[in-house]
Amino acid sequence: MPLANSKWRKEKQGGNAVVEFALVSVFLVPLLFGTFSIGMSLTKTVQASVVSRDAGAMFMRYVDFTNITNRNMLLRIANGMGMTNTGGNGVVVLTKVMYIGTNECALIGLTPANCPNYNRNVVVKRVTVGNNSVYTSPYGSPSAGILQSNGEITATNYLNQASARADNFASVMSLNPGEVAHISEAYFNTPEIDLPGYRGGTYVYQRNIF
Repeated sequence: MPLANSKWRKEKQGGNAVVEFALVSVFLVPLLFGTFSIGMSLTKTVQASVVSRDAGAMFMRYVDFTNITNRNMLLRIANGMGMTNTGGNGVVVLTKVMYIGTNECALIGLTPANCPNYNRNVVVKRVTVGNNSVYTSPYGSPSAGILQSNGEITATNYLNQASARADNFASVMSLNPGEVAHISEAYFNTPEIDLPGYRGGTYVYQRNIF
């Protein structure tokens, strides 16, 4: 009889273990997938940081990213992020901002009184690589009509046009009249690490200022 009782207890305990495992799995499985998703987000964030940093460093050194050879070089740096030349899951936005003072207005014969963008940050160059519909930069939205083929904006336009203003940049950095800043932003949607019902619409974003 003792042996029979021992066998019965083991069978009963084995059933309890299955129930306990099932209960714990309700918490462990989402935790496991969540850890995987967050870990992959970190990996993507590091790569986005490299893309933003390298793109900004080259942009500051006057590398022309309207040139297809240079654009392809940036795409190679962003390999695996799902970005193409003009589409895909990501975009790199490159912006040159200038603070307008008296001397800048005088370049085209304006005085502060008749220079609409006097004492403002303005976009003087904007180039995008990738899918510009996935992200809009908060640092100015110059209209397509004032952008030249190389991304530059003429003095007449950046001194007069309201769409050239980058007023939000003042909260990031204070520039003196005539000073410029080069901003590199890298934004990538990451649907491959979404977890339906738990974590969706994931993306990574990195910004560098030179």
